[in-house]
Amino acid sequence: MSLADPQPQATRHIPDRLTTPAAKMFKSWESLLLLVAVGIFILNSFASPYFLNAWNLSDATFNFTEKAMIAFAMALLIIAGEIDLSVASVIALASTMMGLVMQAGFGTPVIVITGLLTGLACGAFNGVLVTRLGLPSIVVTIGTMSLFRGISYIVLGDGAFRGYPADFAWFGQGYVFWVITVEMVIFVLLAIVYGVLLHKTNFGRAVYAIGNNATAATFSGIRVERVKMILFLLTGLMAGLAAVCLTSRLGSTRPSIATGMELEVVTMVVLGGVSILGGSGSIPGVVIAAFVMGLVTFGLGLLNVPGIVMSIVVGALLIGVIALPRIYHNLRAR
Repeated sequence: MSLADPQPQATRHIPDRLTTPAAKMFKSWESLLLLVAVGIFILNSFASPYFLNAWNLSDATFNFTEKAMIAFAMALLIIAGEIDLSVASVIALASTMMGLVMQAGFGTPVIVITGLLTGLACGAFNGVLVTRLGLPSIVVTIGTMSLFRGISYIVLGDGAFRGYPADFAWFGQGYVFWVITVEMVIFVLLAIVYGVLLHKTNFGRAVYAIGNNATAATFSGIRVERVKMILFLLTGLMAGLAAVCLTSRLGSTRPSIATGMELEVVTMVVLGGVSILGGSGSIPGVVIAAFVMGLVTFGLGLLNVPGIVMSIVVGALLIGVIALPRIYHNLRAR
């Protein structure tokens, strides 16, 4: 065929071998994560005779619902290029403030509002330091991580608050229908709300734009500082909500409450496919990651695996999901 031949050279077309529905599915991180969740579920069902029990599976949801409440907001924050490592300490401070209100004789509505407002105030404090003073969020939240929990230790020392109202237990121990817990319902509702917020609104598109290039986002008319402030407020509010549920479930407040939870929240977000560098990620991925982590920790618990081993597993998951994309790209480049 001559160079002047107008006929297309169809024989040189190489069809994409990844155009089948199955191949496309395996290109999605969420789909692969879902397969992992199914695999873990099957392994747990063989590993323990107590796993396939409706009430046990209901109890397993407590392993991730409170962390996932924070993870939804944390996902948006990390996509925008920031992070909040103080969330576990926010829970401790919010729980302490709820205990003080309870000791003052107030009822459940005031206790719950106190927890939410404390979380919101902590988020506002972090947001102001980052957006107004221009401080790095990782440095700020490492500092407030010590600050918030330190206040709890000053108030409580080695003591604890007990004697919460009986109706307060509904948030962390109540059931809506059969084995469906109140926390599980809150988890589902928040997943829908944050999914719509991130994937179906202009605010969500602004979050992605900021995470990819904050300077370009600014020049395109996005109020970057305002968006980031809202994200810090949401993260603090979710930590306050988690404090309400966790304190309700435990029935007491100690300054050591939720210690180390920030690691599990960040692991859940990154495992869900959110780039630790910002700019990409999805809420469905975080939802599936929450179930994966819940199934792993619950399965290990049924096998009487020590808590320190579970911490090792969580740390390994965090390192693994961060390292795997880099390893993949290096191998592909070679």
